[in-house]
Amino acid sequence: MRANVARVERAGAVIELPIEEIKVGDVLHLRPGEKIAVDGRVLSGESHVDEAMISGEPIPVAKAEGAAVIAGTVNGEGSMTYVAEKVGADTMLAQIIRMVEEAQGAKLPIQSLVDKVTMYFVPAVMALAVLTVLIWLVVGPEPALAHALVAGVAVLIIACPCAMGLATPTSIMVGTGRAAELGVLFRKGDALQALQGVKVIAFDKTGTLTQGRPDVTDVVVLEGDEDTLLAMIAAAEAQSEHPIARAIERAAEARGLRLPEVTKARAVAGHGMKAEVEGKDILIGNMRLMSREKIATDAFEAPLSDLAEQGRTPVLVAVNGVPALVIGISDPVRPTSRRTIEALHARGIKVAMVSGDTCKAAEAIARDLGIDHVEAEVLPKGKAKIVSALQQSFGSVAFVGDGINDAPALASADVGVAIGTGTDVAIEAADVVLIGGDPGAVVTALDVSRKTMANIRQNLFWAFAYNAALIPVAAGALYPAFGIQLSPMLGAGAMAMSSVFVLSNALRLRGLRAAF
Repeated sequence: MRANVARVERAGAVIELPIEEIKVGDVLHLRPGEKIAVDGRVLSGESHVDEAMISGEPIPVAKAEGAAVIAGTVNGEGSMTYVAEKVGADTMLAQIIRMVEEAQGAKLPIQSLVDKVTMYFVPAVMALAVLTVLIWLVVGPEPALAHALVAGVAVLIIACPCAMGLATPTSIMVGTGRAAELGVLFRKGDALQALQGVKVIAFDKTGTLTQGRPDVTDVVVLEGDEDTLLAMIAAAEAQSEHPIARAIERAAEARGLRLPEVTKARAVAGHGMKAEVEGKDILIGNMRLMSREKIATDAFEAPLSDLAEQGRTPVLVAVNGVPALVIGISDPVRPTSRRTIEALHARGIKVAMVSGDTCKAAEAIARDLGIDHVEAEVLPKGKAKIVSALQQSFGSVAFVGDGINDAPALASADVGVAIGTGTDVAIEAADVVLIGGDPGAVVTALDVSRKTMANIRQNLFWAFAYNAALIPVAAGALYPAFGIQLSPMLGAGAMAMSSVFVLSNALRLRGLRAAF
């Protein structure tokens, strides 16, 4: 995925350099179709960049002056210059590689069990080989020594625990490597085993199940034309710094509305704002503002009740003293959140949601998504306590979050899963990182964990079954009845085949696919 060379400005000329020689602050030139060499920020030019390697999204991302670019992603049709901000081991791609390598080199708890078994198995086999030689020296046919040595060597060869030693690490390497290709990074190897046993997956709401920004979801017209009113409100809200103002502006922009000129605009702290647009007096805010300005509020009551039931934040609008519009604002659910919950339920996992939002807002989303357990109005330090309570009630718990406030819960859960588009603090506290912002990758992570552990168990079964079945044959158990003595050469071939079988079985994990 890494670029090998890049075109860099040095001493007034553009020269081609190996990426190892690029320094922070260097200005790089990017041609159409080239890989981005280091993490940086666009200085000039416009293009679209394929960031599927990082986000998993197939649609190229528009880049212009000031936009961040990531090493390993592929430039589209435009030319750009960008300044290097992170190079070498500090780039996002290098960090991903490092995390995957650490996970692949980790020992799972099941591997420790295999090591203990092998610790007793090897001396036992050596003792059995010696015993085989002694028995055949006493009862074996002539030449007794040759027959006894062949049987003893065959036992040692056939029982060589290569397949047992390969059973776990090969599956881990293939499983975690394939998971990384699917956008799931297992930062800690033991999370691969722990995730398969979780009983409950708890999600943070804002930024995880939802988009993490307010948007206009409802527009209820009481008096006048909807587009005209929305354009006037958006023009007035352009004077405000409130996040809700940005949501209304985006709604107007999505409809392609032309914003009229605002004559006056004044914020009313804790209430909303007053403005004059095209000669009309406009009030935008909450019920307290309407009451203060002596606006008849009866017309607002029905839409307010409906919005409250759905957990929406209402914005009331009056024009020239007459109730005109009610806008519902909420943090919209991510498109894949519902499918994620359904897929987890299908796999026998209970789903909880933990949020600092109001009870009504949280319960409305929980009803919509089919979530089993809801905790609302939770402070950051309270999330870790809720994780502990879920562990006591249900057993093993995974927590999925994206923000600094989720870090304690991520650390206290049996498996912490961080959304990769979240904060560095959350990612550092997590055991698993979902590179994109799609919560559906949680299902992929669960599937990878379960299938990898199933693959390990298959490998271990066949490795032990092979030894259990062939050690007696190698020792000569069939010789008295059938005259069959296993040759050490055949034993070596059979031993090699057991290792090939284990490797081939592990490589089947290359066929893992994203859940959806």
